[in-house]
Amino acid sequence: MRSIVTGPTVKGDLSGELNARLPEPYQRFCRPCDAVHLYEQPFRLSALQAGLELRPGTSPPVLERLPGWRGPASEVDPTLDPIRAALHLIGPLTPRQVASYLDAPVKDVKSHWPSDTEPVTVEGEERHVLSEDVEALRAPPDPSGLVRLLGPFDLFLQARDRELVVTDQARRKDLWRTLGRPGGILIDQEILGTWRPRAAGKKLRVAVDAWAPLPDLTEQAERLAAFRGVTFDGFVEA
Repeated sequence: MRSIVTGPTVKGDLSGELNARLPEPYQRFCRPCDAVHLYEQPFRLSALQAGLELRPGTSPPVLERLPGWRGPASEVDPTLDPIRAALHLIGPLTPRQVASYLDAPVKDVKSHWPSDTEPVTVEGEERHVLSEDVEALRAPPDPSGLVRLLGPFDLFLQARDRELVVTDQARRKDLWRTLGRPGGILIDQEILGTWRPRAAGKKLRVAVDAWAPLPDLTEQAERLAAFRGVTFDGFVEA
């Protein structure tokens, strides 16, 4: 990867060049892209080892060399441990759930499992959480009044215990579809619907599929429109 990225390089161009150089075991057929390319996690992890970074604000994404990079670190700060990060941000989890989230073999996750975890029971299943997070888990902040339009890949929606986030199977299938995934409407601590943007020129409408009565979403929709540099133009049915 480093030999390919000698200057700013579009991710797709890098992927295409890797595809030409790497043998079959490193590649897979990607349904969303309808193409064969390198597995996503090896691509991301190798980019770090190659001293590459994403140029902010680029679409499609552009990779370039880190200035002053002197090679991979011999030791990694514990705060950068992906298993600890998963347990802290979307735990409690089982090793299998962490492996699914990281796209890693379960045996590798187990072999690197942190020593400072504690077991907890979630819906009759034993899971683990970092010891430092147990108190926050037992006494979480009151979510009453929280209203958010979560993006399709918001971290809240990325854990693999999706049946706890959305109990209805048909709604889960729609929220986590492979292509054209909608965002989630988070009210208090529950997902109570989905949303999709409907842009036309400098105006943005928000298509809402409500699973239950919803509070006013205007403030969130206006924030979304402002972030995109357009004007909010109302809600429509999904």
